[in-house]
Amino acid sequence: MTQTDLQEAYYQMVLIRRFEERAGQLYGMGLIGGFCHLYIGQEAVVVGIQMELKDGDKIITSYRDHGQMLAAGMNPRGVMAELTGREGGYSHGKGGSMHMFSREKNFYGGHGIVGAQVSLGIGLAFANKYRNTDEVAVTYFGEGASNQGQVYESFNLAALHKLPCIFVIENNRYGMGTSVERASASRELWRNGEPWGIPGFHVDGMDVEAVRHAAHEAVAHCRAGKGPVLLEVDTYRYRGHSMSDPAKYRQRSEVDEMRKNHDPIDRVRRELLAMGTTEDELKSIEAKVKAIVTDASDFAQTSPEPDPSELWTDVLVES
Repeated sequence: MTQTDLQEAYYQMVLIRRFEERAGQLYGMGLIGGFCHLYIGQEAVVVGIQMELKDGDKIITSYRDHGQMLAAGMNPRGVMAELTGREGGYSHGKGGSMHMFSREKNFYGGHGIVGAQVSLGIGLAFANKYRNTDEVAVTYFGEGASNQGQVYESFNLAALHKLPCIFVIENNRYGMGTSVERASASRELWRNGEPWGIPGFHVDGMDVEAVRHAAHEAVAHCRAGKGPVLLEVDTYRYRGHSMSDPAKYRQRSEVDEMRKNHDPIDRVRRELLAMGTTEDELKSIEAKVKAIVTDASDFAQTSPEPDPSELWTDVLVES
């Protein structure tokens, strides 16, 4: 990556990190209800992939979705306001953390049912092919969802119809509170598409440059009409599965080791300094991010709650 690319990646990752930290604080204050799954530690995955996408490419993911929203260009104000259940949110305060969409940014959720978004993702890819575009659909899911039946059914259909779909397994080691070693007989998840002839790649998800390189190859494969690709991206979440998870299934020393030696933001920071970016320039990026997150937080707390009449809207939308 060029220095400019790395600066942009640094900005995007810091934005996701600070946004999620603030969301965690608001949850602790009782201003965010329901479930709240934070993306802290996994920032390099979505940022690296997003850097290879273009306008028109589709994105769909699971409930750990705020990072994907921000990387797709969705307004932090609207995302945070939806988390707090306010009228100014992307779903007008009725969807919360797991149910936000933006057709403008081609972001199709946010899905709370484990693995369900994979089947929807190949639908997005089918629409791209049907319309005869070269657009791709990126479908994110975790290693905990990787052995769901609908995932393999989706692999079959995507391969059969050569759909332009990039399947991204965000392997953060723990599906809720269960380690992947205890849950999956397959230890090389990137090979799970082999029975259908889907090429797979294993990627260091704590290195944004490695992720972008893998995404470049995958996107080129799909745009050329060669069908789907599977990426297993090894990453790590620093917080629990959700804000209500005490994460007692892993040692604190494990988390500390990942933060100290493998943090994706620290890695980019070191590379930028080595390239000649100054501390002041990095502080300027961080100050910009702080202002954006503060503004989003203030907006989310002052935006009015939805009117009770909103209970009866968006129940059915005519096509």
